[in-house]
Amino acid sequence: MVMKTTSPLAGLLRKSPFKPIQEHMRVVITCVALLPELFDGVYKKDQDSVQRIAQQINERETAADKIKSVFRGNMPNTLLLPVDRKDLLSLINEQDAIADGAEKIGQILESRDMLIPPAIKDSFDDLLESTVTICEQAKLMIEELDELVHVGFSGREHDRVMAMIKVVRKEEHDIDQILRKVNRTLFMAEKELDPVSVMFWYKIIEEIGDISDHAENMADRLLLFLSK
Repeated sequence: MVMKTTSPLAGLLRKSPFKPIQEHMRVVITCVALLPELFDGVYKKDQDSVQRIAQQINERETAADKIKSVFRGNMPNTLLLPVDRKDLLSLINEQDAIADGAEKIGQILESRDMLIPPAIKDSFDDLLESTVTICEQAKLMIEELDELVHVGFSGREHDRVMAMIKVVRKEEHDIDQILRKVNRTLFMAEKELDPVSVMFWYKIIEEIGDISDHAENMADRLLLFLSK
C-alpha cells in the first residue's frame, strides 16, 4: 500500500530524494553510537543499564524503519536525477541493515546476562571502536549527496567523496583483520568458557562485522553513483 504524502518526510522527498536518506542515516548512526555504552553495561555487570540502552536502540531502529517506509512508499518510479531509483532504494536498505544489526546485538544482550571473556576484551574494544568510526565516516559520505548533485557529480566535491569512499573501504579491510583476531582469540579460550555463551559471543561478533560490511556497501553504492 502506498503511504500518504502528508508526512513531512514525503515533503522532503519531493524536494530531493537524498534528504530522507540523509535523515534516515542520522537516526541510524544514533543506534550505532549507543553500542559502546551498551557494552559498558555488560562490562560492569549492570543489566539494568543494558536493558535501558537496548530499549533505546530498539526505539531508534523503529524510527529509522518509519523513515525508510515513507521513503519507499513515496518514491516515484522515475527521477530527474543521474541516479537510478533502485540504487537509492539499495542505499537506504544498506543503511537500515546497520540499524538492524545494532538492534539485534541489543536484543541478545537484553535477553541474556552476558560476561565478556577477558581474553577477547582488548581486541573486542578495538572492533567496537572501529565499527563506530566506519559508520560515522559513512554518514559523512551521505551528508555530501546534495552537494554532489549540485555540482553534477564532478569537480572537487567528486574527489572529496571519492577520498571518503577510499577511507571507508580501508577501514573495512582493517576491521576484517580485527575480526579474525577476535574470533581466533575466542576460539583459543573456548575450553574455559560456557559453551552457550561462546555461541552468543560469536553471534555478537558476527553482527558487528556485518555492520561494517554494510557501511562498505554504502561506499560501493556511492562509487556507483560517481561512475555513472
